[in-house]
Formats: sequence, structure tokens, C-alpha cells
Amino acid sequence: MTAPWTLLTGDCRAVMPPRGPFDLIVADPPYGDTSLAWDRRVDGWLPLARAALRPSGSLWVFGSLRSFMATAAAFEEAGLRYAQEIVWEKQNGSGFHADRFKRVHELVVQFYRADTPWSAVHNAVQTTPDATARTVRRKQRPPHTGDINAGHYVSRDGGPRLMRSVLAIRNCHGRAIHPTEKPVALLDILVRTSCPAGGLVGDWFAGSGAVGATCRLAGRRYVGCETDAAMAERARAHIAALLPFPAGDGA
Repeated sequence: MTAPWTLLTGDCRAVMPPRGPFDLIVADPPYGDTSLAWDRRVDGWLPLARAALRPSGSLWVFGSLRSFMATAAAFEEAGLRYAQEIVWEKQNGSGFHADRFKRVHELVVQFYRADTPWSAVHNAVQTTPDATARTVRRKQRPPHTGDINAGHYVSRDGGPRLMRSVLAIRNCHGRAIHPTEKPVALLDILVRTSCPAGGLVGDWFAGSGAVGATCRLAGRRYVGCETDAAMAERARAHIAALLPFPAGDGA
């Protein structure tokens, strides 16, 4: 039986495929948008990720529009089909040049296996409890209603509604372990939507281990991989600090 969580050190292309099959893969690969030394696109991982997915599984990938446009063919060649996307709106962002808008959003795109119908992919529809129940009062008879008297009616649409595709969630600025760390509040939505309770999540570019932290809180099993050994140690400490499991579960 797979341990509740495991974070490996190494290249995801070598160490992650044998750890599947995964119910969900979350990937935050380098976007290749900057000149930073670590921001170099990684080739060859997509077909391996697709092969490591269960037929009912899906893949959520973080990126910029620029990075998705540059790698669109690779997704198709790997046998992955586009499902939907989320726009993550941050409270602050990046400005690369004076003649650009300040970028305060990132994309999170869901893909699934091209040999599987969308109806067979695990998808727990998410809702938010912010629909507003209303009582509407009419003080006088509307002129076009004939004999209908003045009165009031109650709107019954209060309660949950379908979660919207633009999510405004604060990023980890000022408290991040990794420069591109994603907030647990955002990751929790992805995990609960696309991985059944007790299922296995694969995190192919683990960074700070935020996906692992999310999985421990959400009751999903987790296997992550980080190529930077020092960062992997910090990620293990991050995950282990949340809820204690018996020794050895995070090997």
C-alpha cells in the first residue's frame, strides 16, 4: 500500500512514472518566460504523465498563456485533450516592461487522456455558498399584470452555486518557501474537484510541497518529486509539519 505521502528527490521523468497510476497529476513546471536560470521548459514529461494517469484521471497544469501557446503541440502529441481552465487572480503581480499591463493572473488548465471520454473522468463539481437569497417586494400592482394585486415574492436561489472559473486567491508573497509557490486554497479546489477521497495525487514539480500539504489536509495520498535536493528537504519539512503520521511515511 502506498504511504500517505512521499516526496522524492530527482528528475520527475525518471522517478515519477513507476509511482502511478495516479488519479490526478498536478504540475507546475517552469514556464520559460524569464531569463532566470531555473526557468527553463522541461521536455518529454507529458507523454510519461499521460501514461501514468488512470483512465479516469486528469492533469492540472499551471502556466502562462505564453507557455501554453509554446507547448500546445506537445500536449496533443502526448495524447492529452483540453478540458477547461481556471484563471487565478492574485493580489499582486509582475511587470516585465513599462509598456505591458501588470500581470496579476496565471492559468491552470485541465487535460485528460484522449482515449477516455470526458464523462468517464472524475469530476466532483465545486460550488460556493455565496448565492444571495432575496425577498422582493412590490408596493403597487405592476400595470401590465391585470388583476394581480401588489405583494411580494421570495427568491429561492440562495445557497450554493457553481464555482466560477476566475478565482481571486491571495498568493504566498512574503511567506513562500519557493519563488513560484501556489496557495493551498487554490490547490485544494483542484484536488477536491479531480481526485476522489483517498485517491493518489502525483506532483511532478513539487517545489515547496504545497500540493503535498493540500493532500494531507484533503485526505488524499501524495507522491511528489523535486529536482533540487535542498528544496526537497524544505518541502518534506513543510508537509510533515501539518499532521503527524508515523515515522517513515514521508521517506
